Amino acid sequence: MRMKRNQVLNFFVLINRKVYSTHSWSVRTKLVLLCIKVQLEMPWLEKYRPRVLKDVVGNEETISRLKVIAKNGNMPNLLISGPPGTGKTTSIHCLAFELLGQHYKQGVLELNASDDRGIDVVRNKIKMFAQQKITLPPGRHKIIILDEADRQMQFKKILIYTISMTPAAQQALRRTMELYSNTTRFALACNISSKIIEPVQSRCAILRYTRLTDQQILQRILEILKEENVQSYTNGGLEALLFVSDGDMRNGINGLQATYAGFKTITAENVYKVCDVPHPKAMATILDHCKDGDVINAINCVQHLLAQGHSTLDFISTLFRVTKTHKMDDNLRLKWIRVLFLFVVLGFFLIKAHNGTLQEMGFIHARIADGLDSPLQLTGLIGKMCLAKEGKLQDA
Repeated sequence: MRMKRNQVLNFFVLINRKVYSTHSWSVRTKLVLLCIKVQLEMPWLEKYRPRVLKDVVGNEETISRLKVIAKNGNMPNLLISGPPGTGKTTSIHCLAFELLGQHYKQGVLELNASDDRGIDVVRNKIKMFAQQKITLPPGRHKIIILDEADRQMQFKKILIYTISMTPAAQQALRRTMELYSNTTRFALACNISSKIIEPVQSRCAILRYTRLTDQQILQRILEILKEENVQSYTNGGLEALLFVSDGDMRNGINGLQATYAGFKTITAENVYKVCDVPHPKAMATILDHCKDGDVINAINCVQHLLAQGHSTLDFISTLFRVTKTHKMDDNLRLKWIRVLFLFVVLGFFLIKAHNGTLQEMGFIHARIADGLDSPLQLTGLIGKMCLAKEGKLQDA
C-alpha cells in the first residue's frame, strides 16, 4: 500500500534517528535514498523515455538514418540541432545503447548544460575520457563515447555533449576531435546549429529535428495514460496538453503528470492551472477587444493575467499562437503569420516592412527578451493593435 507523503517523510526521520548512534552518515544517507527510491514515484518523463530508436516519436526520416548507423555500426561525428523536447538527446542515447549494449554505461560520457564546459574541461575531462581504455568482448573492442561509435575501431567511446560551449572551448574541441578520430566519436546536441563554429560543423554529419506534431505527442500521452491506468481525462484536457506542449514532448509529459498529481483528473481548466500558461480564452477575449478598438477593456484583461503571475514572455508567446487560430479576416491572418515568421522564428527585425499588429508584437517580443520585462511594453502593444485595426498605425 502506497504511503502518504507526510508518512514517508516521518519514516525517513525515524530511520535517521534509529541508525544515528550505530551507523555512519554515509550508511544513513544510503538508507534514506533507498526509501526515497522505493516510496516516491519516478517522473514519467524518465519512466517512459525511449530506450531504443524504434520507440522514438517523430522525425521519422532522421531516426531512420540513425537506425542505419546503428545497424552498420559505422558512426560519424554527429551534430543534431532542433527545438527543445523533440528527442535529440534521447535519440543519441538510444543510438549509443544499440551500439554498445551492456557496455553502455562504461562507454558513455554525457555533459549537459549544468556542467562547466569551458576550455579546461575540453582539455582535461574530455581528453582523459577519450584516452581511457575499456575491456570489451570481441567485435566491439574499446569504445569511448563522445557520442558516436565505429565498430571498426579498437578504442571507441561516445560522449553525448549538449552544447553551450564558449568559442575557445569549441576550438579546443575541434583539435580533440582530430587527435582522437581513430578512437572517439562525438555527438553534439544544440538548438541552433549556427552557434557551433564552422570547423566543428564540418567534422560532423548534421541532422536537423523539427517540432513534433500534435498527433505524435497525443500518441505518446495516450500510451502513458494507458500504462498508468488513468481513465479520468477529457478530450478538452488532452487538447489543452497539446496546446501547452507546443511541439515539445517534454512539456507535454511533465504537464500530464503534474496535472494528474494535483487533481487526479485531466481537464482543460486543471491543465492551465498547473502548467501556468495564460488561458487561450482570455487571450481570445483580448484579441476581440483589440478588433473592436476597446483599449481600456483589453488592457484590463492584460493586467488581470499579469496579476495572476504570468510573465510577459508567456503572454506574448501565447498571444502569437492564439492569433493563428482566432476568428478574423483571412488576409489579416496571413499577414500576421508572415510577420510572426519573420520577427519571431527567424529573428529578423525589418523596420519598414509589414505594417500590422504582429509586426508590433515582434518588436515587443524583442524588447522584452532584451530585458524590458515591463507591463508597459504590453500596454503599448495593445494600443498599437487597436490602432492597427483602425488603419492608423504608422511604420515603426
